Amino acid sequence: MRKGLSMSELAERSGVTKSYVNALERGIKTNPSIQILEKISAVLEIEAGVLVRCVLDRQAGSVPFDLEWMELIRELTKSGVSKEMVISWKEAWTKTQEEQASKHSS
Repeated sequence: MRKGLSMSELAERSGVTKSYVNALERGIKTNPSIQILEKISAVLEIEAGVLVRCVLDRQAGSVPFDLEWMELIRELTKSGVSKEMVISWKEAWTKTQEEQASKHSS
């Protein structure tokens, strides 16, 4: 849905039958082959592991990962940005926000 694809479009682009995609989505099929996962994840432009995690979360009734955040994290990591750098940026941003709020409340 996030990619704006119908089930039919996903099936067609991935080369997986619509009925199989439907069965996966509904939790009827729960053990797809790695080849199927790779085909579907390639069309969705996500890593197969992320797709598996989303499916497992959905089956468990959990809130799934936000795929856009996962993609951002992947891009940052590929660019050499570390977790520590992100934490540092967050702390600096929070401090700036607190200082601005303090100025406006005075």
